Amino acid sequence: METISAKARKTDFIILLEESIKIHGHLCPGQVLGVKMSMLGLREIGISNPKGKDRKSIIVFVEMDRCATDAVQSVTGCSLGHRTMKFMDYGKMAATFVNLKTGRAIRVVAKEEPRQKAKEYFPEIENKYEAQLEAYKVMADNELFDVMEVRVKINPEDMPGRPLKRVPCMRCGEFVQDMREVHRDGNVFCRPCAAAGYYEPVGEAIF
Repeated sequence: METISAKARKTDFIILLEESIKIHGHLCPGQVLGVKMSMLGLREIGISNPKGKDRKSIIVFVEMDRCATDAVQSVTGCSLGHRTMKFMDYGKMAATFVNLKTGRAIRVVAKEEPRQKAKEYFPEIENKYEAQLEAYKVMADNELFDVMEVRVKINPEDMPGRPLKRVPCMRCGEFVQDMREVHRDGNVFCRPCAAAGYYEPVGEAIF
């Protein structure tokens, strides 16, 4: 028999999944994983109201730029714009949830096995992605995820709030904030000018 708390979590999951679908645009296995991952992470670090009274007490590090990240943002209310979501380009289906007040941090990693086990739950579904979608909804957290307590150091310049400093690049003249500049031989550069950026200028500036 399900406990009252288990039933409540199921109800919360359904509501949060529906909210996440609205933001992401469609339902997919990643949305289910992201919602469940977030619910688990928040619960483990003692955050009950991430969009309300606890909104200034949480930072989330996401390790993937995939569907699940939209779900994490939807559930936690964390975002790049608020500087409460940090994107770590590791290519892993994982996220770390940090309680800034207590310092407790929990990393949640999606296991690989459920991708194959999904067919055991719904053998009648031929499409593997549809089978995963339905299986992830009913699988227990310990089947879906590995959970570990971790330590995360967050520097002052990475915290939410106004920039601590803004300096101009000595090569391109563009301003760099949040202490992302590079100091070299007494000079200050932005990262693209100091090394190689993701873009390459073509011709003169349009404006």
